[in-house]
Amino acid sequence: MKKVTMQELADSLNVSRVTVWKVINNISGVSDNLRDLILNKAKEMGYFKAGHPIMDEKEDESYSFSSHHGQITVSVVVSRPESSAFWMNIIHQIAKKLDESNINLMYTYLPSKFTADYVLPAVLTNGTIHGMIILNVYDYHLFTMLNNLSIPKVFLDMVTSLTIDSITGDLFLLEGKSTVEEITDFIIQKGRTEIGFIGDIQYAKTNQNRYEGYVAAMVKNQIGIKKEYCLTKNIGIYTYQEEINEFLSSLPHMPQAFVCASDYVAHFLLKYLKEHSYRVPEDIAVSGYDNNTEYPGIAGNLTTVQVQTKELGKRLATQLLYRMDVTDSPYEVTYLHPKIIWGKSTDF
Repeated sequence: MKKVTMQELADSLNVSRVTVWKVINNISGVSDNLRDLILNKAKEMGYFKAGHPIMDEKEDESYSFSSHHGQITVSVVVSRPESSAFWMNIIHQIAKKLDESNINLMYTYLPSKFTADYVLPAVLTNGTIHGMIILNVYDYHLFTMLNNLSIPKVFLDMVTSLTIDSITGDLFLLEGKSTVEEITDFIIQKGRTEIGFIGDIQYAKTNQNRYEGYVAAMVKNQIGIKKEYCLTKNIGIYTYQEEINEFLSSLPHMPQAFVCASDYVAHFLLKYLKEHSYRVPEDIAVSGYDNNTEYPGIAGNLTTVQVQTKELGKRLATQLLYRMDVTDSPYEVTYLHPKIIWGKSTDF
């Protein structure tokens, strides 16, 4: 007699397979009425034999339960692991939110760059995890390998070279076009028209969107963009300072302002300007993005865009729980619209 699978049981009741998993494995999160309904249906369909569930071992392993204390395990997948408070705040809140649902969190680290002999860690492909949240993965090949995995996933940002409709999971993007457009327009309205942009727009979709905001403000104010003031090419992950310094040193003369794709970029720029006796904002206005307070001299001084890392972490975890519960639901793209923090660096 053919074994009854969890998917067949789920289909018969029009519920998700994850919901059936929870009931079969006595995991919390399912109402008593629905739990009874699933258990009765399982008995009716012959899912239980001699008091034990019949597990179809040929089912997709990536959706099986972890054996660790009967809990589900999900992973935060990251490249370039950092100890910065910015990323740790996000990951800590993900862990707290998942713990509320009795779900294990695992860190999985990927290299920053793909090599021809690279294979994904086994935990991502052997059924150990049941969902993942992808942070800080911006190599095209690595991103694509993760995107091709048939497990529930949530992405924070994405590589520029892929289209949003090719993503096989839910996508969160920090809105940057309108916020950076507003910052750039503010600088223009204060009387400055020679404005550059620094940020690798091939690196991340959010960087590209921020550059689009800068361009939109310049076009709206009928100001020509001088390419010599813009550093938008690929920048080496570990050579930002050197490449930014080389770019700035090559300019015949400085523009009146720089709009930066991130506070990370802005802090290298500010360091260079200070070392070369430029005053900010009197000589050159500067703006960033992220509100990262860990860089010296930036907190409270730099015009930037606030990212609420704690809320972002909770939101990512909540979305993964939803995605794991309703795997067939259409993928979602969510734009988070953070607020601008006006600092002294544009107050001239």
